[in-house]
Amino acid sequence: MQEILVLGDSHSPVFNHPLFKETFPTVHFNVVTVIGATASGLENPNSTTQAYPIFRVALKNTAAKHIIVMLGEVDTGFVIWYRAQKYQESVAAMLDKAIASYCRFLAEINSAFEVICISAPLPTIQDGNDWGDIANARREVTASQVERTALTLEFNWVMQAFCLQNSIRYLMLDSDSLGECGIVKADLLNNDCNNHHYDQDQYSRLLADGLIGMI
Repeated sequence: MQEILVLGDSHSPVFNHPLFKETFPTVHFNVVTVIGATASGLENPNSTTQAYPIFRVALKNTAAKHIIVMLGEVDTGFVIWYRAQKYQESVAAMLDKAIASYCRFLAEINSAFEVICISAPLPTIQDGNDWGDIANARREVTASQVERTALTLEFNWVMQAFCLQNSIRYLMLDSDSLGECGIVKADLLNNDCNNHHYDQDQYSRLLADGLIGMI
């Protein structure tokens, strides 16, 4: 059985979906999830989630040759906007910092493993949505869903370009996720309106289809 280590935020448990066992019967996806993990905080020793040291331990102990990394949704949906407001800096500057941190992390692990980076999911929290723990935690961010989506698309585009330049495989799902109104497609939304994660059946299908031939 081939092990693939998955490092990610709260979106990464999708790899525990039964569809992955059906599609990749000889692969065991070892999922290491850090809730709230961000690209921005990877290099911060005082980060609340301590994602980097957790990921480092997982990388040290794994027998996997392939590593799947999926971060960025918390950054583009919340942290970048929040820090721009808090520190009176531009959103572009905060975006650059998040991207630079993520790129350094990917380059670091790419020296020892075969890395696949997954594009960040598009924002699902609608304008004025003030119910649910996640929505409440992000209420201080005034950016609209369209603005947050545009930032996510930019983040994913830059990360894709970096990965292509550095021989890192990148699974881009933006074209499959973006609806006609400049926000996420309705069929990707979770049936639970308090849950900001994609519908797990739909998301697992997108990921499994995209990963065929990559692993």
